[in-house]
Amino acid sequence: MGIISGLLFFLLIAFYSLRNSRRVKSQDEYLLAGRHTKLLPLVATLVMTEFNTGTLISFSSLGYLAGYWALAMPFIFLIGLLFYTLTVAKKWKQFDGVSVAHFFALRYGQKLELLVAVVLFLAMLGFSAAYIKSLTLLMLPLIPIAAPLLSAGLVSIVLFLTLRGGLSSIIALDLLSFIFVLVFFPLLVYFSFKLPQLNAMPDYNLVQMQLLLPPKFIISLTILTMFSYIIAPWYGQKIVAAKTPQTAYLAAAIAAVIIFLLYGLGIFATAILRQKGVHLADIQLGLPYLIHNALPHELQGVAYVVLFFVAASTLAGVWNAMVTLIVGSIFKSDRPKLNSNLLWVLLCAIGAYVIANTLIDNILNKMILFNIPIVAFAFALLAGFYWKRANSLGAYVSIVVGIAWGVFCYLYIGEKGNYTWYWAVYGIPLIFVSGVIGSLILTAWQDRNPIQI
Repeated sequence: MGIISGLLFFLLIAFYSLRNSRRVKSQDEYLLAGRHTKLLPLVATLVMTEFNTGTLISFSSLGYLAGYWALAMPFIFLIGLLFYTLTVAKKWKQFDGVSVAHFFALRYGQKLELLVAVVLFLAMLGFSAAYIKSLTLLMLPLIPIAAPLLSAGLVSIVLFLTLRGGLSSIIALDLLSFIFVLVFFPLLVYFSFKLPQLNAMPDYNLVQMQLLLPPKFIISLTILTMFSYIIAPWYGQKIVAAKTPQTAYLAAAIAAVIIFLLYGLGIFATAILRQKGVHLADIQLGLPYLIHNALPHELQGVAYVVLFFVAASTLAGVWNAMVTLIVGSIFKSDRPKLNSNLLWVLLCAIGAYVIANTLIDNILNKMILFNIPIVAFAFALLAGFYWKRANSLGAYVSIVVGIAWGVFCYLYIGEKGNYTWYWAVYGIPLIFVSGVIGSLILTAWQDRNPIQI
């Protein structure tokens, strides 16, 4: 019964997604859904873009590790995405470009645009590899075959459902998946409570839980999320697809709250699992265990389908955003072709698949690491929007300082030394101070050496 219900559920969502893919006729529709997305579908696609299996498994594993204290983790996204809403949501829609990197060309020159586009592309390749790895971990209990073979099959299905339709089919998929996710996660928590009590697990007090999940770690990730998401191409692309700047602003704010609640439910469920005395060989397997053991058999197939489409919508969205960087900034063309977009998406998927099966082990740690170059662009972006005196020297200096500091913290302090704290608390001010100083130096030099016309 569980297999039949899951199959029917899958076919329903797949049919809906494929039906919408037939409407795409141009590159603008493929990459930006015609730039007329209304509030509800925009909220849905923003939520499903960020609510991904990589972060879900990582955060949920902390619920099993540190208990209810891990419920502080969703505040990372609540604060980070509300910061996005207040600072750049309307700005990106007003910019209205194909590639977020193109903003840097308009503000600082084409060389910086190319640098930003290449760095963001490589970071997103790493993110999508982590998402493939997390999806594979989720599906292994259901399909116990070799991980590379399983991930190849999963990636192929995602491509089949979204390759032809681009962002239009992704938004259609997101809207339907969004509705099911809102129903599924409260049910998951409910059935977690219904699990029988097994072994007695030691009760941690707050101090012990904070030793396992340090407050400094949570604070640092909050800061890093605030200053990385403002330039996230997979988010900026969806914002540009909005009908108006006000639609973009409202959708970003609403999505922040819903994402906060959904991650909280996932963590709550695995914290309950720990309280029930269930011992796991790997803390990242908490959600798969709940699906396989807590849910009624009739709902297990549906649960796997829901989580598959959570991952599918994120993967498709990230690959689509990577293509905006390629065609909008890296390999620009005066004659955009729809077929070339399809080829680029396919190549992005293949690259992510290879990395997922060779380099990704601890999902959360790798996802944090991939943010180092993205955070380094924070000054260049915000100053580009809000400070007229910002210039190319300030942008370059801040980027070099940001990347150098992030790499130094990772290599010298490391994960065991809680490098994210030093990276965030000292790195963000360094990025902005160096950017301001660089901008002022170039401005002073230009004032002393005016260009003669």
